[in-house]
Amino acid sequence: MTTSGLHISNVTKYYTEGSNKISALERVSISVEPGELVAVVGPSGSGKSTFLSIAGALLKASEGEVNLNGHLLSKLSDKKLSNVRLKEIGFIMQSSNLVPYLNVLDQLLVVKKMSGRVRAADRAFAVQLLEELGLGSKLKSFPAELSGGEKQRTAIARALINNPNVILADEPTASLDTKRAHEVVSLIANEVKSRRKAAIMVTHDERMLEYCDKVYRMEDGRLSLAEPAKLEVTHV
Repeated sequence: MTTSGLHISNVTKYYTEGSNKISALERVSISVEPGELVAVVGPSGSGKSTFLSIAGALLKASEGEVNLNGHLLSKLSDKKLSNVRLKEIGFIMQSSNLVPYLNVLDQLLVVKKMSGRVRAADRAFAVQLLEELGLGSKLKSFPAELSGGEKQRTAIARALINNPNVILADEPTASLDTKRAHEVVSLIANEVKSRRKAAIMVTHDERMLEYCDKVYRMEDGRLSLAEPAKLEVTHV
């Protein structure tokens, strides 16, 4: 069995209300290999957030299994799950969630501090990432001095600083105009390919699907591979 990448097998998530079981996910299975960017689309309330939380080890499945780069999440203690989240997963959220009082370089280095001391090699890698993402001139800038696109590019770099194997992006273009949205998702796709990350992007924005290797639809807690002909992708 392949253990690199992200492999979710027959995952069900339900909540109990009195004697009733409320199902949020129904037997969801998906495999994402290193170097692959997969999109999950679907209406609000369809289960996308629950799915991403389980994929990111933030929520435990009621049934089924998540294999994240060889780690069976159901077998891990809370402490080991926390370590997996820090070292194996890079999160890119709807808003960049930058720390207001840290400059761009320190946004990345604070993540390294969480997992130990910051070495010279860590600082050099942070600078390399930021330069790669077009932020070489913004190392000392604070979030209030950045555009929306620059903030999201900083968030991408922050997600990559621990060299995680899996990238999970939750509506990364929600606050961006069309030009910046394409810029940000193109950068995510390029980083996923060049750094061989397994990546899932949850999005309402079907303009961004052209950058993805596969597209899945989530409806009523069920995940299915979308037929390309059914996707209305607008190119700009």
